[in-house]
Amino acid sequence: MNIEFRFLQKAIEDKNYVKFFYKSQNIKKVKPLGLIKRGELYFLHTPKKIFEFKNITKLQILKERF
Repeated sequence: MNIEFRFLQKAIEDKNYVKFFYKSQNIKKVKPLGLIKRGELYFLHTPKKIFEFKNITKLQILKERF
């Protein structure tokens, strides 16, 4: 388990918004709802889209809560 994965789990527990890069797209102020494991891969579920965790880079946990 890498450090970004643990930070994302903590953000989900504390209900903090996150921002990150996903396949060179800048994703800002997203509500992380949960991490789901399918086989060997993890997926981040949000209200609008599902992101594959291995493609997430530069993860930042925002101070704002939802």
